[in-house]
Amino acid sequence: MRPPRDNARQPGKRDGNRDAAPRPPAGRGARTRPSEKPPLRLMTTTLWDYPSQHYERYVDEHGTLVESRYGMGGGQRTQGSKHYEGATPSWLIWQCLMRYTRAGDSVLDPMCGSGTTIDVCTDLGRSPIGFDLAPSRPDIRQGDARTIALPSESCDFAFIDPPYSTHIDYSDDPRCIGKLDASDDRDNGKAYYDAMHRVLHELHRVLRPKRYMALYVSDSFRKHKGRMGGTFMPIGFELFARMRTLFTPVEIISVVRYNDKLERGNWHKAAEEGNFFLRGFNYLFIMRKDD
Repeated sequence: MRPPRDNARQPGKRDGNRDAAPRPPAGRGARTRPSEKPPLRLMTTTLWDYPSQHYERYVDEHGTLVESRYGMGGGQRTQGSKHYEGATPSWLIWQCLMRYTRAGDSVLDPMCGSGTTIDVCTDLGRSPIGFDLAPSRPDIRQGDARTIALPSESCDFAFIDPPYSTHIDYSDDPRCIGKLDASDDRDNGKAYYDAMHRVLHELHRVLRPKRYMALYVSDSFRKHKGRMGGTFMPIGFELFARMRTLFTPVEIISVVRYNDKLERGNWHKAAEEGNFFLRGFNYLFIMRKDD
């Protein structure tokens, strides 16, 4: 059983085995037609899978089926922006908030991107606090996750989806952690991991005691151009080790990953010929701040 916050929602017997979302149909989940998206329910295993990047309906704390404010019935069809590269799946944030927060709780996302966390909070009646080095909309504050402009012990939950090394160019800001290589030969990725350790320290500082945080991340691999082999970056394990110095581990979730590379035959052929693997899952680390 999950170790929830003392006053977090507990799933009742009425949920039964229906909490787990049905398995997705064959093919890339993000291309699932709207009519095929099942309503969100709490997932009860440590393997999470959902056939779309975004949800449209969900079962709330009272067991009532609710339509998202950003679903098919409204003007906006997604939580956050479906065009934002590297966007977090909104259903994943929903799962975290349903388990580890209650209505009215303050939820921090210090790398808020296109605002997905804010929109999920709006659906669930949580109070979002979003920061980003390059804000994409007015309700996201400009700020560096290494120096969060909030008082200590002021947040009830924190969610973060950081850069996985340098694969995505998030902004032109030279301070962007996404410009730091986790496999840099000059320092073995020290600059990246030091920056992320500062972020984790800030999350620990602003989180209230006995509250939870979640970090969504993937390992990475860089193929060597023009020759066999490449460099594997165990980003998940490295960050987990640093988180353990600050927080108490609660759970590790494996989240099935859908991306364009997994649908391209030429990428699978290259992986076979080069003897490397395409990333098929992300980690979701759940941590608690103790006294």
